Amino acid sequence: MGDILTLWENPRVEFELQPTLRGRLVEVRPLREDDFEALYAAASDPRIWEQHPEPMRYQREVFQKFFDGAMQSGGAFAAVDIQTGNIIGSSRFYDFNSDRREVIIGYTFLATEFWGRGYNREMKSLMLDHAFRFVDRVLFQVGANNLRSQRALQKLGARIVGEENLSALDGTLSRHVIFEITRK
Repeated sequence: MGDILTLWENPRVEFELQPTLRGRLVEVRPLREDDFEALYAAASDPRIWEQHPEPMRYQREVFQKFFDGAMQSGGAFAAVDIQTGNIIGSSRFYDFNSDRREVIIGYTFLATEFWGRGYNREMKSLMLDHAFRFVDRVLFQVGANNLRSQRALQKLGARIVGEENLSALDGTLSRHVIFEITRK
């Protein structure tokens, strides 16, 4: 079971960072230590990372740092293809802010064979539906050159609200576009 954070505005309401969410195409469930090999297999295609601020993440040692950070975050998910039961990607909730009633969704990727087939949309929709039970605003931080992810967010109705320099796992700074979706 994932970490549960209490919203200060209503102590009876809790935000569960790692629920299991199930759609028609994909199940989003808490990431586990024993998921490393399957998740790395999904992430090892360089095309996934070619527009990403960390384009070498397909390399095992670089991906290991990403995976370790995901496990430490307490909000990381494995995306599982309902039809096959295989892990096909990942995403996470992070930087939950109870005072501002917001959370960030990010670190999302899918194996290339699942691109353009509705998996990303469903995964993000499941996560958004869950988040909006507890927050008013969800943010996304996307690398400035990651046009593929930016277009996918715009298709979900996200709007650009700013830009920011963010630190990568190796400490380098890179420009990110900040998107938001607010509760309707």
